[in-house]
Amino acid sequence: MRFCVFVFLFQISFLSAQYRFSGEVSLENAGNAIYLSLVEDYRKSSRIYLDQIVNKVAVDSLGGFLFEGDNLSTENRMYRIHLDGCSDESAGAHFLGQCNNSKSVLFIANNTDMVEFPTSFEEQSLCTINSTNPKSSLLLEWEILKERMAYDFVDYPSETSKNLNMKKWFSELQNFGEKTNEPLVELLIYDFLSDKRNETYSHYLQDVSVNPYYEELSNRLEQTYPDASFTQEYEAEISTDKDLASFKQPKIAKWMWVALLVLVLSLLGNLYFFINRRAKIKSQNDDLMQKLTPQEQKIVHYILLDKSNKEIANALFVSLSTVKTHINNLYKKLDISSREEIVLLFQK
Repeated sequence: MRFCVFVFLFQISFLSAQYRFSGEVSLENAGNAIYLSLVEDYRKSSRIYLDQIVNKVAVDSLGGFLFEGDNLSTENRMYRIHLDGCSDESAGAHFLGQCNNSKSVLFIANNTDMVEFPTSFEEQSLCTINSTNPKSSLLLEWEILKERMAYDFVDYPSETSKNLNMKKWFSELQNFGEKTNEPLVELLIYDFLSDKRNETYSHYLQDVSVNPYYEELSNRLEQTYPDASFTQEYEAEISTDKDLASFKQPKIAKWMWVALLVLVLSLLGNLYFFINRRAKIKSQNDDLMQKLTPQEQKIVHYILLDKSNKEIANALFVSLSTVKTHINNLYKKLDISSREEIVLLFQK
């Protein structure tokens, strides 16, 4: 287990909104690249991603590095400092943290913070945090809790022990996250517990359907980070996972029958409405037809067949002017003004 030291520097930050992240690494890293990344997507917190990198500097000859500027968010966000120990010939491995001496640290900061990463008493790099922001080192504390959880499961690998430990650690980790008063920490804990690749996932699906903690976290995110993309991402995932958890419950068969019954009743209701409506329309059409003379009824019939005036005249053995006279009479009786309205009236 890695032992890290957390030190908070409570001091007045720069009057201007400017961050300063500095630190020391071993001298053997002099000249190597070191990166500052912004981790907006909590599902991308486990390794380095190119699209997260916001700055790059080189370790100086004394093993020091410095990131500073005024372009970060004024709200707390998750950041990563990643020491690249790869050679220039090792292609994309730089950004994946695959080199033997590559190291990284996640921390919380904002645009006004001064954060230092001195080497620890064991000469470990990126393991000690001194910060004007008391929440900067919370993610290191979370990492230590996660390691303790892993040791718990290794010590007693039986299924019974696993179930008991799972319940214990879900509660302990969620309580820890809530007590930090920092939803960003809770998001990382949630990411770990709900990860489909972890053994925690099956227990998570049971927990998410009954534990009010997840809705409470959603409220805390809305209050603290209402416009952040990770807030919307979390809410969408919770909604989907609750539906999935509900689907996996044994009670689903009963609810499926209820849903099927509702569907059948709805279809029967729609069918009754359709038949009833058609009957009313037919009755209305019959009433309209009764207002017309037999010859006018024939003309309506041919209009519905999309026949022209000339075709109607030929079919009825009358003149074209007679057909036009009958059609004008139809317009007056039915209070309409076009052939299209006749079609709409009798084909509803």
